[in-house]
Amino acid sequence: MIKFILPAVVFFIIVLFWEKISETIYKRFNIRINYFIISITLIVVIIIFLLIKD
Repeated sequence: MIKFILPAVVFFIIVLFWEKISETIYKRFNIRINYFIISITLIVVIIIFLLIKD
């Protein structure tokens, strides 16, 4: 039961505080986390598509 509840709580906290997390990362590393996540998601989808295609 804990393996379902713990990720749900972590996901909820990330969604709840997303603006603050994004702002903090931008101040420290001078990178927009939204662009980084979109890029990684797109790369993962392309890799999965190429693996399924074979």
